[in-house]
Amino acid sequence: MSIGAYDIRVVNDMVERESAFVDRLMTEVHQVIVGQDEMIERVFMGLLCGGHVLLEGAPGLAKTLTVSTLARALKLDFKRVQFTPDLLPSDVLGTVIYNHQSGTFTNRRGPVFTNLLLADEINRAPAKVQSALLEAMAERQVTIGDTSYPLPRPFLVLATQNPIEQEGTYTLPEAQLDRFMFKIKVGYPSAEEELQIMQRIGAAPQGGAIAVKPVIGVEELTSVQQTMDRMIVEMPVQKYIVDVVSATRTPAAVGLEKLAPFIDFGASPRASIALFQAARAHAFMRHRGYVSPEDVKAVAPDILRHRIILSYEAEAEGETVEQVVRKILEHVQVP
Repeated sequence: MSIGAYDIRVVNDMVERESAFVDRLMTEVHQVIVGQDEMIERVFMGLLCGGHVLLEGAPGLAKTLTVSTLARALKLDFKRVQFTPDLLPSDVLGTVIYNHQSGTFTNRRGPVFTNLLLADEINRAPAKVQSALLEAMAERQVTIGDTSYPLPRPFLVLATQNPIEQEGTYTLPEAQLDRFMFKIKVGYPSAEEELQIMQRIGAAPQGGAIAVKPVIGVEELTSVQQTMDRMIVEMPVQKYIVDVVSATRTPAAVGLEKLAPFIDFGASPRASIALFQAARAHAFMRHRGYVSPEDVKAVAPDILRHRIILSYEAEAEGETVEQVVRKILEHVQVP
């Protein structure tokens, strides 16, 4: 069903008003963070969509600083947990404590009860701790003892992992990887950006934090999410999203017969949902009330890279997930 020009104009005007804060938000965050536009944008898009984010990059690339700065700019509660091999599920979720004086049990809530939870170096904790987050990530609730507690809204897990050092780490289970909406590859800054970082940090007083003004709060964020639900995603674009995800399972259908032996498992329907939501958020941050195929292409690598499992043959041939996704986007017909 086609959308009338009047409807597009009305939605565009509404999105333009509601998204006016985006530029102010980026300005505030960039008072602390130099560069890393894509990382900042994707983390905020995850918040808009209610989707969790996995940040992968070498140490020292401002992953933790970005999350804490964004939390201050959004007036959200923020907690950080350093994942280590001796971490227990109760250290994250909470536990039951026995009071000897009263003879009663009380439930103590863990750091997961927050708006933004930074799971730093998540792959350093064993599988039982990683799996303990599954209920929180999927159901937005935590069970302590025999009682289930809802988590605050919004709730977002931002996890980091170091791709370089593998000793003493545990691979994330596929079920948990699929719970992350985005997997973002955090790269090194340019030479100009690194010069700015050096000058800014070098000139700052020891221990002095740069003040960040709150831009919006929880209530405004809820209003923004309701506006995004009214954005226009026409049927050809919706079909394009499904075609892109389907091509990760059956690449021969888009003329990529040679790619088929390289893929053991393609992306699940959860990827289609995530791609739909992320494309809307991408358009929203550009003050548009409608989604175009270019929005889908822009976010597809971050949505799909952790949901495609390559075969041993792909590894032997030096084929990477990024190359597979790029070929699929080049071959799937754009509406």
